[in-house]
Amino acid sequence: MKRLMTIGLAAVMVLPMAAVGKQYQTNGYPISPVPFTNVKVAPGTFWGQRLEASRKVTIPLAFSKCEETGRYTNFSNAARHLKNPSEVFKVGGLAFDDTDPYKTIEGASYILQTYPDRKLVAYIDSVLDIIASAQEPDGYLYTSRTQNPQQPHEWAGDKRWSMEEDLSHELYNLGHMVEGAIAHYQATGSRKFLDIAIRYADCVCREVGPNPGQACVVPGHQIAEMALAKLYLVTGDKKYLDEAKFFLDHRGKTTIVHDYSQAHKPVVEQDEAVGHAVRAAYMYAGMADVAALTGDKDYINAIDAIWDNIVSKKLYITGGIGATSNGEAFGANYELPNMSAYCETCAAIGNVYVNYRLFLLHGESKYYDVLERTLYNGLISGVSLQGDGFFYPNPLESMGQHQRQAWFGCACCPSNICRFIPSLPGYVYAVKDRDVYVNLFLSNKSTLAVAGKNVTLSQTTDYPWNGDVAVTVDQNTVGSFALKIRIPGWVRNQVVPSNLYQYTDGKRLGYRVTVNGTTVADAQLTSDGYYTINRKWKKGDRVQIHFDMEPRTVRANNKVEADRGMIAVERGPLVYCAEHPDNHFDIMGALVNQEPQFTVGKGEVAGTTILTLTTDAQLLNFNRQGRLETTDQALTLIPYYAWCHRGSGKMRVWLPQDLKATNPSLPATLASESKVGSSCSVPAISSINDRLVPKDENDRSVPYTHWWPKKDCTEWLSYEFPEEATVQSATVYWYDDGPWGGCRVPQSWRILYQDAQGDWIPVGGADGYPTEKGSACTVNFNPVKTKALRLEVTLPADNATGLFEWSVR
Repeated sequence: MKRLMTIGLAAVMVLPMAAVGKQYQTNGYPISPVPFTNVKVAPGTFWGQRLEASRKVTIPLAFSKCEETGRYTNFSNAARHLKNPSEVFKVGGLAFDDTDPYKTIEGASYILQTYPDRKLVAYIDSVLDIIASAQEPDGYLYTSRTQNPQQPHEWAGDKRWSMEEDLSHELYNLGHMVEGAIAHYQATGSRKFLDIAIRYADCVCREVGPNPGQACVVPGHQIAEMALAKLYLVTGDKKYLDEAKFFLDHRGKTTIVHDYSQAHKPVVEQDEAVGHAVRAAYMYAGMADVAALTGDKDYINAIDAIWDNIVSKKLYITGGIGATSNGEAFGANYELPNMSAYCETCAAIGNVYVNYRLFLLHGESKYYDVLERTLYNGLISGVSLQGDGFFYPNPLESMGQHQRQAWFGCACCPSNICRFIPSLPGYVYAVKDRDVYVNLFLSNKSTLAVAGKNVTLSQTTDYPWNGDVAVTVDQNTVGSFALKIRIPGWVRNQVVPSNLYQYTDGKRLGYRVTVNGTTVADAQLTSDGYYTINRKWKKGDRVQIHFDMEPRTVRANNKVEADRGMIAVERGPLVYCAEHPDNHFDIMGALVNQEPQFTVGKGEVAGTTILTLTTDAQLLNFNRQGRLETTDQALTLIPYYAWCHRGSGKMRVWLPQDLKATNPSLPATLASESKVGSSCSVPAISSINDRLVPKDENDRSVPYTHWWPKKDCTEWLSYEFPEEATVQSATVYWYDDGPWGGCRVPQSWRILYQDAQGDWIPVGGADGYPTEKGSACTVNFNPVKTKALRLEVTLPADNATGLFEWSVR
């Protein structure tokens, strides 16, 4: 198959948009979304640039990676086995690799509805031919088994569905297939992908359920629930909705009962966000969909309680969710570490899904306040401005151990970004009867169906850089309707809809709304958080909105240990951070003034103009004599989403304002001034001599390196000293993330020194090589005069090894 490297640049051609049959106008929610196909985002704007990068770069890249990494080959191999059962293949990769093509097709289908492109349509058709060829006669489509039914993927189990609640991801694959197929159907009118998905969904409905002869299992990784609800809306076949409800109703009642996959209790009894954050968010979104379609109030009560738990105790200021890498999961209440924050990009997308659905259920602006915070910060941080670099986790602090990646072996986040960004226009407006909700502020032109008739609106703004928005009525055939303009929480002095974060600067921002230059007498801010103007609108009516937009300082609830004594800085919907390229000093040692004043300036990141903030700060550092010194510095901040475009280095969102929260720069040591070497490439190698040590074995707030996935081998790290030195001890802090992770303390280790001839010699007189995880493991030895030292590590037979720090004296 030809590599698809230029689909985004293909000539734009007009394609007929086929009717999509039973297009679902009623989705069960009290409020109806306005389809993204009805909202045309202006090019060259904040979001126009993002959509263009997605079209020209991200989606072509994702398709090319599907080719390069064998995603399509898996389908071809499965097809070859179906034709010739004696031909089998070794199954590798991940059990959910099939979803990467599905998700990329979904995103490409969204793009097609905005930028019709025959070449892209033809390419997708060629991919669908490959996918269809791997489908078994009864509709089952899971290449991790079909390539080699006798020796399937190690996560697949010995028969269908046998490991679904654990690792197989068969139903997860179905969910993404259905989502992609519906998007493709809407974009092209072709049933090609939809029929593939329906056949697999029918297979699942036959084989998975509570009846005799069926596998009574629920998805190990949720998403099938909301996908099947959507399939019901498209087809009108209620069995798909029934299957989705079965998946939810039986959760916590089947084989695996564990909070990691939110199966620790029935969903209607859950009131706290726990476990794997992506699984959780997808389940909550599915519960909302099924509740809207069935009227199940117990689902709604449970989601409301869980949402309150998240926004009150488990939401990062960036809108990220999922505090810990241990299970990619929510932490305990108020557990919001910064450097080790996981905040997976997929979880941010899931957070948008949940808040969007809760808005459609309840019609309150607070859900969009959370959605907007996530969207502008913890979600778009996951993809570079150019569209070709990705984050899996999105931490709020870094010592330089985080880098944007061109792709991942586990590619769920890049492919999820592929499908989300092009769908963004669908989040701008919503309609209920004669109420028109303006929820997001971005330049666009849109056509809305209000009371069965058309209303055309255009919106112009430079948001999020300033708070001026103009909404013009270009056409109105309905007469009177209420325009409901969301007044963001950040304007109304509310960081989030809880006491988790509070503004601390005493400012009171204001807003103005006028129609044709005049304030409307009976318009008002209603209790749902919307400024509501009800009138008979005429063509050319112009609503002008102004939000005061100033830098604000924020403090976290004192129960958030990681943020005590610190402030974060926001302007409008954007959270800001300090990063190394803008500050030629150690930003970790900066102390912000008690009454900080900010200057707004302009900067550029990755060829894109941004607004910067600058404030006075003091730099605290220890000199070589161990004496604390202070110097005045100007501290420059950039929007958080734009960090790590200019090389890896230090970054932080939360800035010390109280002395108790400061981290004065430490004096140089022999190790910190050494050149680090290694036997092989390891991540965050600079962490071993950054002078940061863990509080205990569970501390993930300091960087570490590791040799995962290597095991049962010997590796080494080395220090080349600035000049010859005499050393007689070494201390290592071992990283061990058992029982979930893949690193354990080493089987053994030793220290070697380099002699005058360049040979590596074990040190003599070593008094022991301890292997206690997270603690100071010190070996003393006979003094040696050398230019270099080597740490040699023998990894366990079944695990890798990692370390936080290696110091020498």
